[in-house]
Amino acid sequence: MLQFTKSFTQQEPIPEAAIARAVDVMRGGRLHRYNTLPGETAEVALLERDFAAYLGSRYCLACASGGYALHIALRAAGLEPGAPVLSNAFTLAPVPGAIHNAGGRPVLVETTDDLTIDLDDLAVKAADSGARLLMLSHMRGHIADMDAILDICARHGIALIEDCAHTMGARWKDRPSGSFGLAACFSTQTYKHLNAGEGGFLTSDNAELMARAVVHSGSYMLYGRHIAAPDEETFRRVRLETPNYSGRMDNLRAAVLRVQLQHLDDNCRRWTALYDTLAEGLADVPGLRLPHRPAHEAYVGSSIQFLLPGLDETAVRRFVALCGERGVELKWFGDAEPRAFTSRYDSWRYLTDVGDLPATRRILAQLCDMRVPLTFDADDCRIIAAIIAACLDQVRRDPP
Repeated sequence: MLQFTKSFTQQEPIPEAAIARAVDVMRGGRLHRYNTLPGETAEVALLERDFAAYLGSRYCLACASGGYALHIALRAAGLEPGAPVLSNAFTLAPVPGAIHNAGGRPVLVETTDDLTIDLDDLAVKAADSGARLLMLSHMRGHIADMDAILDICARHGIALIEDCAHTMGARWKDRPSGSFGLAACFSTQTYKHLNAGEGGFLTSDNAELMARAVVHSGSYMLYGRHIAAPDEETFRRVRLETPNYSGRMDNLRAAVLRVQLQHLDDNCRRWTALYDTLAEGLADVPGLRLPHRPAHEAYVGSSIQFLLPGLDETAVRRFVALCGERGVELKWFGDAEPRAFTSRYDSWRYLTDVGDLPATRRILAQLCDMRVPLTFDADDCRIIAAIIAACLDQVRRDPP
């Protein structure tokens, strides 16, 4: 009987060049981004410059986490206390958490069978909610029709903020994910496409939003030490009316990330090759459905999702347990009890007036999710697919 023995949470080592640069920063003792010598540019400022150039964005701010970037993006975009913010019902807890933290009221939008935001429900709620912001989560790397989303936003006067925690390096119609809206937020938490343990980026082409975000992040009056930032005049307009929320990135994490950024596109191709091998192995498994990936979407396959239509809760639980016994670690989004990083929208009980979301409930009840670390290879993916197929066949032949 096939057994898988590798860890689903083991990342590749940090590159030696990044380790060497981090050691240089530690030896210098100047870990705080504004603790620089005369004429010296901080590692964080250099990272912001490099990531802005990578994305093709005018401005970039490095933050303590991706969730913090989401929070100050909303604040810098002018979110008023209690105002509605549209967002996906299928996302992870930091997204509604950021909306709540910024003082907003999440208005959750239904999910399609392909795990993207439901455009019909979005259009209805854009018209009815009075929301002026959409925080669009490209959840688990699945990108919705961005042309249709921009059209809905334009028709209803809604500003788009992209949550690109799972789509750094991905594209829609050859345009980078994170380049469509007023602002975009990225994560550099360990399980994302760049690994600093924690961290994130906020990017934008809007000068006033970025000036507010920089002050929000805790620049005090040292914003002139940023490279990928607006001019002095813009800062002078906002600096005394913008609160400090202190969520800066430090030079140590920036040093680790700058070298990794040079390898990001190669790593994205490696992830997608692993995903495609898994998808090929799962494509014809009876009782399992993979989400459709549109031709316009250049995805990064750092995780894979599939649905189990027709299985009830007891059968899904048994399937996940059987896979786990054979070393394949799956997450199930239909569980009423939050587990580790996985939760569903009705677990966020601090939210009020969410309403019923039957399409999302139906999809999450069927949905399994699996990380695809770069420590796997193609043979690993074939073994994993074979184990998943065997376990599902066992459950279907011998229902609990």
